[in-house]
Amino acid sequence: MSRRVPRSGELLHFSEDPGIARFRPHVAATSRQPEAYVWTVDELNSPCYWFPRQCPRVCLWGDPEGEPTARVSAIEPEWVEAMSTTSLYAYSFAAGDFEPFGERPHAFVATHEVDPLRPPEPVGDLAQAHREAGIELRVVEDLHAFLASGRARDFDFSAIRMRNSRRGDLR
Repeated sequence: MSRRVPRSGELLHFSEDPGIARFRPHVAATSRQPEAYVWTVDELNSPCYWFPRQCPRVCLWGDPEGEPTARVSAIEPEWVEAMSTTSLYAYSFAAGDFEPFGERPHAFVATHEVDPLRPPEPVGDLAQAHREAGIELRVVEDLHAFLASGRARDFDFSAIRMRNSRRGDLR
């Protein structure tokens, strides 16, 4: 059975590694924060992680070309094959072990070691996960332009691994 969103009272961490027994706080190489954390997400933000880890992506809560209530995620053409071949796993954690991160929380963090509640569950076909959640997965030539169009309409967004995009980081 695939797991794509957390059960009640739980949060998820997505990984391509199905063999993690204990999660230890660490400073990720991509982190802009100096603190060591274990990162998880809730149901709203889980779809932003239904991608290969290194895949640059933009997730918008709105469609810059259409319906403002739609959810649209975008990747570059180079990542289409990886979307169909990457095996991704969802680790479940008790929500009580984590605190919201940021002023407008998009993730939850723990500063102590945590054990998953159960063995990880496969996410399954990543493109299918988006379709079943009603999220359009769009392939675009320029992620930065796609993000800019969403920002211009004041949509909430998540831009992840943008330094791996054709144009590099947002800075």
